[in-house]
Amino acid sequence: MKYKYIVAIATGISMLSISCNKDFLDTKLNTEPTPETIATSAGSLTGFAWAFYTPIRDGFTAIDNDLFATISDEAQNNLPSNNAIYFNQGLLSESINPESSIYKSYYDGIRAANNFLDYSVNADRLILIGRDPVADAASIANDKQNIEWFKAEAHIAKAYYYAELIKRWGGVPIVTETLQKSGIVAIPKSTYDEVVEYIVKEIDDNKANLQVNWKTSAYAGNDGRFTLGAALAIKARVLLYAASPLHNPTNDIEKWKRAAAASYDLITTPGLNLALNQFYGSYFRGATPLTSSETIFAVRRSANNTMEKQNYPISTPGGIGEISPSDNLVADYEYNGTPSATDPYANRDSRLANAVVYNGSTWNSRVMDFSPGGTEDMNQSNGSKTGYYLKKFLNDNLNLVQNATVQHNWVVFRYAEVLLNYAEAMNEAYGADNNNGYTKTARQAINEVRARSNMPAINIAATTSKDGFRVAVKHERRIELAFEGHRYWDLLRWKDAETVLNQPIIGVKVTKVSSNVWTYQKINAATRKFDASKNYYYPFSRTEIVNSKGALVQNPGY
Repeated sequence: MKYKYIVAIATGISMLSISCNKDFLDTKLNTEPTPETIATSAGSLTGFAWAFYTPIRDGFTAIDNDLFATISDEAQNNLPSNNAIYFNQGLLSESINPESSIYKSYYDGIRAANNFLDYSVNADRLILIGRDPVADAASIANDKQNIEWFKAEAHIAKAYYYAELIKRWGGVPIVTETLQKSGIVAIPKSTYDEVVEYIVKEIDDNKANLQVNWKTSAYAGNDGRFTLGAALAIKARVLLYAASPLHNPTNDIEKWKRAAAASYDLITTPGLNLALNQFYGSYFRGATPLTSSETIFAVRRSANNTMEKQNYPISTPGGIGEISPSDNLVADYEYNGTPSATDPYANRDSRLANAVVYNGSTWNSRVMDFSPGGTEDMNQSNGSKTGYYLKKFLNDNLNLVQNATVQHNWVVFRYAEVLLNYAEAMNEAYGADNNNGYTKTARQAINEVRARSNMPAINIAATTSKDGFRVAVKHERRIELAFEGHRYWDLLRWKDAETVLNQPIIGVKVTKVSSNVWTYQKINAATRKFDASKNYYYPFSRTEIVNSKGALVQNPGY
């Protein structure tokens, strides 16, 4: 029997505006303006336009005030009490889910976008208030153009929020207008595929009205808002997920073809390319993502030291050492040269040294020693459980004692991911070496990513079949996108979670033999549990179910 699920959505309309400080994508909710003041103030309307950006999150504080990596096999949380354990042990329930607040937050963003679109119908009149049509003609024209961009961006914001909702909960309600206007308090839950089509339509119907590239336009001061590239990136990722085994159990090849075409549209968008002149590690630090041609969309935040405080080794003054990368991940970095008999980290893919602090490496001006009695002794309270610490995103030698800060910018979409999305979809649709009339094959796309880190082309003999090439794609995503918030969702959509996330987290026990000489023994650092009968989707919260007065039916298994 096919059920239609219903969820209650709050009818109260929060009036949202941006503060005078234009810290893009770091706006604050404000409930003071009323519909009347918004409808009679051009300034309030512009502020209201920024409001639909408010709920967009960065990944630096996704869970336990840190990266989402600890809920996958990428890393382990070292602290004695943490929320990642609810994922690690398959304990999510309608009453316990560290991400449950996202449901309401993203619907707040959708509501804000719908509200702006409602009020923007009066934009032409509002823009003229208090202005001379002749003397102020240039600024009037500028404001009109800006509102038109904001209108398109509101639709893209809705597409983004729905994309984030369906990867967590599966099918969700589609809200197309403000509930205050419609009077509807319960909306049927659409299927996953129906929401995908809604997302694609929102993007296709509005992409022509988006700015192509704020950086190269006369409106560079608006950089940080959605662009054509951001919209196409949302579409490409959504269609890739929709074509994946979790959502495409019959392996409908047309879904893969559609995903490949969406990624190709982005590949051929002017101005995007791999930042070949930017080292893999430095790309993620400071202001670099904001100026790089690789960045498609990034969330900006004020200068801070949260990432360094959370992830500097505990031996560094001010460091908590919260995240320990797993040896499950580290062991997957390929050798790019002859393996060393004494140093397991020598001659590896250069991305390892830029992502992970390991024994014998230099970090915060000292050689890291994880052996008993060493500076990073794993037996210390809250010491590393795996023999590793995080390096990616972090700035070396930031003085936490003096509360020094530095800029951190979370990259939501970047060109390397697009190439990997394209490689995966093209292989599933056409094979590794058939370009289907496009300008590059799946193999060429994946090798572009590898070449940037001076890695050799993937082995042809092992990747002539779709199955063989699929293994290569999964590997490359694991390495290139490590700690960027992709791994957990990749394991879900591939339906690999029930295998991978039921395996223990592996670490290394380090023993010192002599000065700068150590031996390494693999250890089980933590257990993991994933229940395939339910954990592929989040449970709807008990609050949402109660507020729906029984209309909302829980996801299976909870």
